[in-house]
Amino acid sequence: MARNWLIEAAREYHAATRHSFESVRRGGVWLDWANFPRLFKIYPDLEPLPLPRELPASGVPALEALRRRRGTPAPFDLPHLAALLYFAAGITRQRQGPGGPYFFRTYACTGALYEIELYVAVPDLPGLPAGLYHFSPADFALRRLRGGDWRGTLAEAAGNDAAVAHAAAVVISSGVYWRNAWKYGERTYRHFGWDNGTLLANLLAMANAFGWPARLLLGFVDEAVNVLCDLDEREEVALSLVAVGEAAAAASRPLPDRLHLATVPYSERQREFPLMRRVHHMSSLSTPQEVERWRRSAMPATADAAPADVRLEPPPDAGSSPPIEQVILRRGSARRFAREPLPAAVLSAALAAASMPLNADFVQRGALLNELFLIVHAVEGIAPGSYAVTKDGLGLRQLRAGLFREVSRMLALEQDLGGDAAADVFFLAALEPILARLGNRGYRAIQLEAGIRGGRIYLASYALGYGATGLTFYDDEVIRFFSPQAAGRQTIFLVAVGSPARRARTQAAQE
Repeated sequence: MARNWLIEAAREYHAATRHSFESVRRGGVWLDWANFPRLFKIYPDLEPLPLPRELPASGVPALEALRRRRGTPAPFDLPHLAALLYFAAGITRQRQGPGGPYFFRTYACTGALYEIELYVAVPDLPGLPAGLYHFSPADFALRRLRGGDWRGTLAEAAGNDAAVAHAAAVVISSGVYWRNAWKYGERTYRHFGWDNGTLLANLLAMANAFGWPARLLLGFVDEAVNVLCDLDEREEVALSLVAVGEAAAAASRPLPDRLHLATVPYSERQREFPLMRRVHHMSSLSTPQEVERWRRSAMPATADAAPADVRLEPPPDAGSSPPIEQVILRRGSARRFAREPLPAAVLSAALAAASMPLNADFVQRGALLNELFLIVHAVEGIAPGSYAVTKDGLGLRQLRAGLFREVSRMLALEQDLGGDAAADVFFLAALEPILARLGNRGYRAIQLEAGIRGGRIYLASYALGYGATGLTFYDDEVIRFFSPQAAGRQTIFLVAVGSPARRARTQAAQE
């Protein structure tokens, strides 16, 4: 049997990385700031190709970019590619931290450690020769790893996927283990999904804004993509492909040898984390034919279990929101929430954005892997309590009435943000049927989908002047709180939504 279908690997990894009261108190983290990892991948011997600093603007309102693609596509040239990469993963600001300067990026990331790297394969574009490039946010430049058009080779690795062969660009995300594991250890493999997901939420919204088709793929031959990108799998592994735009199809070329390019070490010392390396190995696919078979197992859509008790008002008109670029630059992770009521329209916009289906190869049309559960503390017109969210994001089924601020704080790993938020959105997944259909690779899909949908909650909330933040949690306590409705599910992600305390202070000063 192929290793992907030996699903004990995903079960064991998930169980071993659960947070509990005991594990958190037993496993206190000591941060070795003298060994703080570099936050960028550096190729000392490759010349940078500076990207244009004057970026084209889409002018598309953020809520529209989250919902649908613009009708007229923008040209796919170097300035537009630069804009796509910048708003996906560019640097927005910096501050000094204990380990040196912190560089904040356009996407939310656990610990601001930014372990996701981007590579892009393109044909000849106006202003850019065909090649496979690494994107460097540090100096906003590309570095060419390989010349020539490698889209066909990537398409073959992706099970002969037509969207990849015809893409104007194939964006490859990878994860650097140590850069996140320095702080989070084995739980980093969950963070690969969350952090790549919030990045891809930005990228997919920008593709919509520029009018380009975009298809997300988790099905590919891991070794082939790692070799093509010259990744040392002991440190860094390919996580996803996104086929963006349309161009003439590329022919496949033989897979080249590794380049063994020199890179600067991230730290003087690195620890080994065998559990996450094992689950990645056991969720890898080996041949294009195996990828094709895996893709035929994509999860089907399911109907709601019961009708809604509460129908949320429709989200605000998309045209009322600022441009997507402005919202991405405004976005941050809220550090404190004021205990203020949230307008119902903000919650409906956030849940509707999170419930938009993905154009992805691990789900059939309209299907979603994670179910949304909600704790409402202070949302105008909605009684405090716990709820299950309908598939379209606009209906709520009440589970229990009551004010659960202290419970939410406890569930969110005893962080005040969980209790002070106006609402907490929990992503739960029925792990067993997903693994039965998609194998261990389904675990990658669950985490990534939650990250993308959580990233959309961020963007919708900030588009309407409010805030959001991703939080970790006590896994089993969340399931107990939402049971019996949550029985058989696992906790995957948590996003809190509310009014940032700074915003509340500004309003009070104006009044």
